[in-house]
This record gives sequence, structure tokens and C-alpha cells, in this order.
Amino acid sequence: MGPELQYQVMINRAAQLQEEAASHRRAREAQAATKGRQRAGQRRLRAAFGKLRTS
Repeated sequence: MGPELQYQVMINRAAQLQEEAASHRRAREAQAATKGRQRAGQRRLRAAFGKLRTS
């Protein structure tokens, strides 16, 4: 394999790895956002029930 071809293979592999990393990062951000929304909803429910009990 010539040096130019090897260099192109390295560039293509680096681009693939960057795409995979970006995809993984988006998936983690989506999971974090989903968990954040769920926790916020649970917090509101606890707050509402707390107000009902003290009233």
C-alpha cells in the first residue's frame, strides 16, 4: 500500500470515528434531556402532593 493510499485510509477512518463520536454524544444528550424532563415531572408531583397534605 502506497503512502498516499495509507494517508487517505487514515483520513477516512478519522472521519468515521468523528461521526460515530458525534452520534454517541447526541444519544447521551437525548438521554440526559429525557431523564431531566422525567425528574422535573416527578418533582412537580411531589410538590403538588406536599401542598395537598399541608392544606
